[in-house]
Amino acid sequence: MMNTSYKGRALLPMPVIEAARAGDAEAVEQVLRYYEGYINKLCTRTLYDEYGYPYICLDEWMKHHLENKLIQAIVGLD
Repeated sequence: MMNTSYKGRALLPMPVIEAARAGDAEAVEQVLRYYEGYINKLCTRTLYDEYGYPYICLDEWMKHHLENKLIQAIVGLD
């Protein structure tokens, strides 16, 4: 029996993964949405203002970079 979830989260269905590998744009978008939370977590930075107070921001450049790398890995351009 195959598991359909991991740590309470539904896994991506295999047909979606296969369609993404074949270059289907909607499937690639679904994979990106699946990993969006993880990518956002990796790209979250704590910065400090001129008074020393911390604030949280999302590094948009790093997010786009990771999304592009994921797309390249999915389609097989690496």
